[in-house]
Amino acid sequence: MRITRLFKEFYESEKIGGLILIFTACVSLFIANTSLQNTYINFWHVKVINLSIENWVNDGLMTVFFLLVGLELKREFYIGELSNRKYALLPIIAACGGMIVPATIYLLINYGKTTQSGAGIPMATDIAFAIGVLSLLGKKVPSSLKVFLTALAVIDDLGAIIVIALFYSTTLALTNMMFSLSIFLLLLILNIFKIKNIFIYLIGGIAMWYFMLHSGIHPTISGVLLAFVIPLDKTNKKSNSLRLKHFLEKPVAFFVLPLFALANTAIIINTDVSKIIFEPYSIGILSGLIIGKPLGITLFSLVAVSIGICALPADLKWKHIFSAGILAGIGFTMSIFITLLAFNDQMIINNSKLIILISSLIAGIIGLITLKFVLKENVLIEPMNED
Repeated sequence: MRITRLFKEFYESEKIGGLILIFTACVSLFIANTSLQNTYINFWHVKVINLSIENWVNDGLMTVFFLLVGLELKREFYIGELSNRKYALLPIIAACGGMIVPATIYLLINYGKTTQSGAGIPMATDIAFAIGVLSLLGKKVPSSLKVFLTALAVIDDLGAIIVIALFYSTTLALTNMMFSLSIFLLLLILNIFKIKNIFIYLIGGIAMWYFMLHSGIHPTISGVLLAFVIPLDKTNKKSNSLRLKHFLEKPVAFFVLPLFALANTAIIINTDVSKIIFEPYSIGILSGLIIGKPLGITLFSLVAVSIGICALPADLKWKHIFSAGILAGIGFTMSIFITLLAFNDQMIINNSKLIILISSLIAGIIGLITLKFVLKENVLIEPMNED
């Protein structure tokens, strides 16, 4: 499979961003368990214009992350690796399996308990973290496996966004919601009439975010909605959508996600981890990410290929798909994000974050070892298409 220049740029930014993400998470966890813990944790709760710094990161800066995810999804389906139905269906179906099976496992363990609301936690895959680990294998990784894992993770994020919109929104404030949706419709009309001024869309996006913040719908959804109304010209490599995506890649990889990691992995470990692990929600997260992800991704892919819905790329084998499924068990960013929405009990939130970190670490290590074993022969990356 040939890799387009835009995909390679996105992959490279996510690769480096993933390695930075690992580093910042470790730094945050370390500081939170030193004598600086009170100062460090209190810093994130300092109020700035009616919102804490932590809220500005989670509700504000993460909207920019979701905007980038939306722009990448739009590009992939219009002119990217997923514009071809043959290549698009496999990661789409695999991603569905990677969401349904982990959520089902979690629910089976937590059904009827107060923690059943956390079913969305093991559904997510962290793009940057997973690609960062995959990049450690260098040129041994087939190009189609990079595309498969990246596409799967991006679609996974779309699934997480839908789950957040449907299941993790609070009581709706209808007036603010109507204002937000009206702005979205106005921007959509501007798109239809081919109005290309990017600043109009960005100003409209900020207004949409403000009203959505006060509507009960999580404000990060506005980032995805904005992405889909910004014009994308298939024939113009410098269209506003592609230029904005290119502009946001490095700030998101080097600033937004590391800041999110710092703000949300300030976990004080003052209890016996072995006691936490046997809590139903912990077992649900661990088994969902480590077992459910590879199982769901592999089974759904196998069924889809067997009945002829899609085809397995020529340079991939089922052991590659299964190994990629293990890496997809790295939840991190999106799993932590959903945890903040799923639970109200701060102890359960902190414990869940710790379990997510442990699960992601285990998935990353097992995935790396498994892939290193199955990729014994060097597979050179195919020439890059300049389109």
